[in-house]
Amino acid sequence: MKRVFKRLASLAACAAVTLALAVGLTACAGAGAAAQVEAEVSPDVQIVIDGSARVFFNVNGQQLYPILYNGTTYLPVRAIGELMGKNVDWNESTKTVTLSGARATPAVSGTVEKDPAAKRVTVELRDDFTIVVDGVTRTFTDANGKRVYPLLCDGSTYLPVRAIGNLMGKSVDWDDAARAVILGAQSLVTDADTFSGQGQAPDGQTADLVSVEAAKAAALAHAGLAESQVTFVQQKLDWEKGRQVYEVEFYTADHNEYDYEIDAQTGAVVAFDYDADHYSPSAQSGTSGLVSESDVRAAALAKVPGATDSHISKCRLDRDDGRYVYELTIRYNGARYEFEIDGATGAILEWGLDD
Repeated sequence: MKRVFKRLASLAACAAVTLALAVGLTACAGAGAAAQVEAEVSPDVQIVIDGSARVFFNVNGQQLYPILYNGTTYLPVRAIGELMGKNVDWNESTKTVTLSGARATPAVSGTVEKDPAAKRVTVELRDDFTIVVDGVTRTFTDANGKRVYPLLCDGSTYLPVRAIGNLMGKSVDWDDAARAVILGAQSLVTDADTFSGQGQAPDGQTADLVSVEAAKAAALAHAGLAESQVTFVQQKLDWEKGRQVYEVEFYTADHNEYDYEIDAQTGAVVAFDYDADHYSPSAQSGTSGLVSESDVRAAALAKVPGATDSHISKCRLDRDDGRYVYELTIRYNGARYEFEIDGATGAILEWGLDD
């Protein structure tokens, strides 16, 4: 699996950078205690959480970036709800953002923009917004103890990263050389040569992660199967390229095999592979009687909602184990989907996602 994170361009140094993550949240700016202020959208500030660089999207799949205001870095809150595994609710009448319970919806995905530019924007400083986390109303201060308030930008609510670090139980640091905000597990001991086991809860399980049952449920939902229809072979927590994932593997009664990687923090499907091992080769001596390429393209696109024919980067007929197969690739929303489709029947023999 590959995740490519762009090296950040240089920014003018800030005397004191207080960090903040924003709640990518659909909200309407109403009349009330809203002050119009100037801020800077800063795509070149990288956010690294537990060793993994993160990107954020709003509910419409548009990429969101850190916002710098008054020496403080802000990021979107609904996206933080995804990382914390909490549902994020907006109450218009009370102007309240609530983070609570377990998320019932998967993480939002979108297309990562190429070479986004920093820009000045007008945002609203909302001292009338209330933030409630697990039933407790929270207020936030900067490093000097001064009260800070949420920002509202294009329907997304933003909070300071230092405050978010406190909510997530993570330390917050600034890497000036990399222009990166670093959030990691807090440690009781700071005087040591090395630090192992960061991010581990007292019972040995990793903190702030979705449960293995939630990961299994996400895989089953993606496959369109019920637990009673499958036999689980594997479900374990592992590391993959700097992020924690659940590896979930199961098969059906007719021996179709499914392998999934589920993001352990968001519960999102980041990779999967389907293999119809039971499928017997077709006897084919020529290309007559094969399904059409248009039918093959349509069958693959049906598996990737939102993708269109323009997202198909490869579709070719090949011969494999004595039968004709179509090899097809779809590139959509920053992911690559690979298909192998039987040329005689149009049955999908294998397909998978590489995020």
